[in-house]
Formats: sequence, C-alpha cells, structure tokens
Amino acid sequence: MERLTKIKLLNPEFPNKSTGIINGQASGLLNWNDIAYPQMYDFYHTLLGNFWKAQEINMQDDIKQWDSLSPKEKDVFLRINTQLASLDSLQTPTMSQVMDYVTDPSFKAIFAVISQQEAVHNESYSYILSSLVPLSEQNARFNEAKEDQIALKRIKPILDAYEEFRNDPTADRLFKLAVHSITLEGIYFYAGFAFFYNLARRQKMLKTSTMISYIQRDEMQHAYFISQFIRILLTENQALNSEENIRYAYDTIDQAVKREQEWAHFILDGIEGIDLHEFDGYLEYLANKRLRQLGLDNLYEDKENPMPWIHVFSDEMINNTKSDFFEQKSRTYTKVTQSNGFDEL
Repeated sequence: MERLTKIKLLNPEFPNKSTGIINGQASGLLNWNDIAYPQMYDFYHTLLGNFWKAQEINMQDDIKQWDSLSPKEKDVFLRINTQLASLDSLQTPTMSQVMDYVTDPSFKAIFAVISQQEAVHNESYSYILSSLVPLSEQNARFNEAKEDQIALKRIKPILDAYEEFRNDPTADRLFKLAVHSITLEGIYFYAGFAFFYNLARRQKMLKTSTMISYIQRDEMQHAYFISQFIRILLTENQALNSEENIRYAYDTIDQAVKREQEWAHFILDGIEGIDLHEFDGYLEYLANKRLRQLGLDNLYEDKENPMPWIHVFSDEMINNTKSDFFEQKSRTYTKVTQSNGFDEL
C-alpha cells in the first residue's frame, strides 16, 4: 500500500476544512467552527473537562495503609503499577507520531491531547510509587518490567504494530496501529485496574483507586475516540474496509483477551476477592464492548458483566454519558456525517 507522507505545517492553497482524515487536503489552520466532523469539537471538550493532575490526590492515607498490606499484595501492587506505566510509556510518542500523518487538524488536536494525557498517566504511576517505596525499589521494579517474559509476550504485538508504522507509515499500518491501541487502552489495562479496585472495595489504598478511576475515565475516552477514528478511516478509504481488515480486528482483539487472561492468571492468582474464572469472562465482556464500538458483532457470548462487584468502577459508572452507546446493537460501518453523529454509530 502507498506510503503516507508527513503533512506540511501549512498548505495555503488547500481549504481549512479537511477533505479527509488522511490523504486529504487541509491548509493546516484549525477553525473549530468549520471542521469536517463537528462532533470532534464536543469530544475535544470532553477530554479537556477530564483534566487532572496526580498531585491533586493526597496519598497520606495510602502511605499509612501500605504496611498493612500482605507481602503478596505489596508485590503485585508494585508489579502492576510498573507494568501499567510501561504500557502508557508507548502511547505518548505513538500518538504524537500519528499526528504527523493525519490531514484533519481537529483530529491532530485531539491526538495531541491524548498524548499529553498519557504522559499524565505515566507520571501518576510514578507519583504513587514515590509515595510508597524508595527510588531504588522503584528502579528495580521498572527494570523487572522490562524482563518479565509474560509481560513482554503481552506487549509484543502492540510494539510490532507500532514499530511497523514508524518504519513504514501506510494507511493499512495506521489501521492496524489503531486496532492495537484499542486493545491496549480498552483491554490490557483492566486486569491492573481490577486489582486496585478489589483493594478499594476492601477499604484498602483508596487514594490509589481514585487515581486509577481518573486514568480509566481517560482511557475509556481514548478507546472510544480511536474506534471512531477507525470507522471514519474505513468509510473514507474503502480499500481498507476489507474482509481481511475486519478479520484482523477480530483476531487482534481475541488474542489480546487471551494474553490478558494469561497475565491475569499469573499476576492475580491467589489474590483475595478475585475469581479468575469470573475475570476471564469480564475480559470477554469488555472485548465485546470494544467490538461494538467498532460497529462489529460480539465475538464472545453476549452476557452481563460476570463481576458485578466491579460495576461501581465500570466505564458506565465512571462516565454514564456513553452507557447507551455501549449497549447498542452492533451494526455495519456507516459513513459518519454531521446529521447522524457519533452517538448514532
């Protein structure tokens, strides 16, 4: 497939309103009142409305509770924290690079905000660590994250897709990068989130769980945006809207579920309050949501959340403005227009 080229900063001969999110024409000047997909302005404000900083959360209560955790809980807490930080470390530079090849300036702006928010998430995990353990242990845990074979197996498909786009940016590779971004933000984080929420429901490390809920709210919005980006990419570029790419989306999400299940059975085994069989079903439940966001059918048996205790920490509870969307019946790709809007997809 034809290689994408970096978009010039200014193209005075082109209209300000983009003619396509990639391979289109746009001057590079962003007038939010005249954009191809007006819903992006609302989404941009949603992201800005979520703005927060790690330092806003006082960790004193968690510092006091830290020594009351069991050795296993402490170990898993630190391992998951650094694994989540490692995943977020990939997103900031990747989202920034995608901006170079996106024509539409409104999408560029949103990718910039997402990139910045991922940097905030990364800092947040470091902030939690700095509150609880000395720098020497923090460094040891980050080094451990680089060497954990199960964790590396989990992250390899994402890294491969990201590096392939970096080395040879094509529309097809951009599509695959976006699918992997959804698996990272919409599936891979949730085993870690479940661990912290399980502590919280037992009245442990509540400040950490508050931080995690802020991160989840952002990641949920990022996965939603990327799913809409994919749908527009496929409707504007029909060569990408192929059976092969649809199958790629299904297979990638299925493999992400299996890898996260493997990781969860490794890291959460023996943790009080977490039933791993239920968690396996929870990941399938989440994967079905992600597929419906893409306008695709459920891959797994359609069922209710098999972990009812986590509902208070669910996407719907954290941001119920998208709850109706998540429960929509799946449908085929539809051209996004000003009249139908994203909530109609």
